[in-house]
Amino acid sequence: MKIREFIESIEKTYPKDSILIIDGENHILGRLASVVAKLLLKKYRVYIVNAEKIVLSGPRRRVVEGYKLFLEVKTHKNPYKGPKRPRNPVNIVKRAIRGMLPKEIDRGFKAYKRLRVFIGVPADLRDKPRIKIPFADVSKLKGPYVYISEVAKELGWSPGE
Repeated sequence: MKIREFIESIEKTYPKDSILIIDGENHILGRLASVVAKLLLKKYRVYIVNAEKIVLSGPRRRVVEGYKLFLEVKTHKNPYKGPKRPRNPVNIVKRAIRGMLPKEIDRGFKAYKRLRVFIGVPADLRDKPRIKIPFADVSKLKGPYVYISEVAKELGWSPGE
């Protein structure tokens, strides 16, 4: 199943402006983010649960070092204050999705406001049906991968926050 076919099946099943609950467990971040961005632009409200169980492809060391390199970036104007980088799983996922939205125009900004990301599954969403994205599943990867929770712990996030 391709992205277009998946989105068409969602459009047939769910009416516009409805809430879609996507289970992020064992999903690849980039593929998940691209589908969620398209759904947000089609005016759906998207809730992603189990954000800490989303997967980044690549060897653990390379992925963690890549994210740590982001933390070292500073500005020439004031090198003591660098840009703020996401450290917890929720903000890492939201940042990936934001990068796939046209944020300079009003449509992209409104789409981003329709997104909610949760660590674990909130009590009010436990009994509702969750959507899995088949082509974003980790079984499609042939190489190593790392969970976002592991990367976030290396960046300084503690799960109790």
